[in-house]
Amino acid sequence: MTLRCTVLDDYQGVALSTADWSALGDAVEVRVLREHVAGHDRLAEELADSEIVVVMRERTPFPAELFARLPKLRLLITSGMRNASLDLDAAARHGVTVCGTDSNPEPPVELTWALLLGLARGLVQENTALRDGGPWQSTVGTDLHGRRLGLLGLGKTGSRMARIGRAFGMEVAAWSPNLTDERAAATDAVRVTKEELFSDSDFVSVHLVLGERTRGLVGEAELRLMRPTAYLVNTSRAAIVDQDALVRALRDGRIAGAGVDVFDEEPLPADHPFRTLPRLLATPHLGYVTRRNYTAYFTQAVEDIAAFLTGEPVRRLA
Repeated sequence: MTLRCTVLDDYQGVALSTADWSALGDAVEVRVLREHVAGHDRLAEELADSEIVVVMRERTPFPAELFARLPKLRLLITSGMRNASLDLDAAARHGVTVCGTDSNPEPPVELTWALLLGLARGLVQENTALRDGGPWQSTVGTDLHGRRLGLLGLGKTGSRMARIGRAFGMEVAAWSPNLTDERAAATDAVRVTKEELFSDSDFVSVHLVLGERTRGLVGEAELRLMRPTAYLVNTSRAAIVDQDALVRALRDGRIAGAGVDVFDEEPLPADHPFRTLPRLLATPHLGYVTRRNYTAYFTQAVEDIAAFLTGEPVRRLA
């Protein structure tokens, strides 16, 4: 019996070219959806005949309601080994095996620095002016050397951010709920209080895992602590930063700018304020989107399917 596999949200159309799906032979029929399918009704209709579904990170949430409407679903694969938008308990109740893939931590770090540097040197404004025949130089850049980089989180990505910050000649400070002086010192950073991080940093970069303790962690109070010359960068998860508070801070000019790669709703609605806000450099959740990562994701998705077919799932999450 041939199983049907649906790959969701392949925006770039590379899912089939970055892995050898022929390894599955005639056991699995694969189809790819490049456009995002919004809403549980449409999604349940699209996936009604699929025994296997491959999702990309949190692009398409799978709550309990959706599992209940997909009685044929047997295997759900997510890129990465953590996906907060999947209800793993519901998957288990409905007899759905959930597997993941490896994910390289370097690409999000690289994009974070692209946003940070773009903000510091006004690259968007200057490039737009150059192309449109505008003024030759209109901004005065912000130095990195000698400035303070404040890191919310000092895990895999945060520790890499710290090392690169030091290479730029920056002072690095860090805070997270469980950070110790020893852990901070291991990355040549200084542990500070959360209040000190926001009030004393020239650049604040978010690198925490989303959970009940971190949801809304950066709110109105924290943004008001920041200097009017300071920048906020978030390539972690949107819900860690109060989105409405960030909109107000940017509109009112209370901070110099923000770099954002993650949003509460993706794709971002056409009328969302983030599309037109001043002082905002935004990218459409590109942090993990590199050829190396995609090759790993889809190659291991094929491996996950092959292992599932043998009755011995690998990289199992539920």
